[in-house]
Amino acid sequence: MVEVFAVASGKGGTGKTTSTLALGMALADDYDVTVVDADTGMANLLFHADLADVETTLHDVLAGGTPVEDAVYERFGMQVVPCGTSLAGFRDADPTRLRDVVARLAAGTDVILLDSAAALGSRAAVLPIVLADRVVVVLQPTIPSLSDGLKVQEYATTYDTGVAGTVFNRVRDDEAIDAIAEKAARYFEGPTLATVPESDVARAARRAGEPLLAYAPDSPAADAFREAAAGIDVAAGDSGAVADRFRSAVVPEEP
Repeated sequence: MVEVFAVASGKGGTGKTTSTLALGMALADDYDVTVVDADTGMANLLFHADLADVETTLHDVLAGGTPVEDAVYERFGMQVVPCGTSLAGFRDADPTRLRDVVARLAAGTDVILLDSAAALGSRAAVLPIVLADRVVVVLQPTIPSLSDGLKVQEYATTYDTGVAGTVFNRVRDDEAIDAIAEKAARYFEGPTLATVPESDVARAARRAGEPLLAYAPDSPAADAFREAAAGIDVAAGDSGAVADRFRSAVVPEEP
């Protein structure tokens, strides 16, 4: 079985990478999980997963000539494919090769999480959303964040990508979230998977180079991400069929 999820927000600052790794670690209790940093322009997952010093990254794979297996690292009970941070690496990377990357990874995992770009201003940014089976939309409890998240949903549904649900992250006001969540329920497909409180330990985990669930497994934020993961019913899919679908996927034009 294998299902591919894009974790997306439509804006920066929502804690998307933190959410991707937290969901990955929670899902890894029951599944083989592979996390891919598909934000080829502003990658930062490597700093969250103690991979800042690795030599081979997704940039090398997307530039051609490097097999994706060389960029896969075992970390925190998951397989992690980090992306590089250099401008030269971004320039040389061909984002359309992401199709083949996911197709190859599909043969050896149950769940693939694509950490997507914060904004939707390029083909490279929307490609993970277009390619995934479903998207998890990470929001903050504000109207602008909802608006950006709805743009993610629009791209997803336009290309027949489903919506697994929404995660409200970095929530400071428990009362305000109720009104925002009610609006989200009207406009977003899929359930509200969890409400994750703003947390000092999340920032400390980033500084320590560890995912939240490794750094502070008993924190309220970690518990909320486990709740979100429990609400994602991973669908059974044939890895060969998933690989074929990715390899033949139509790459969208610039948004």
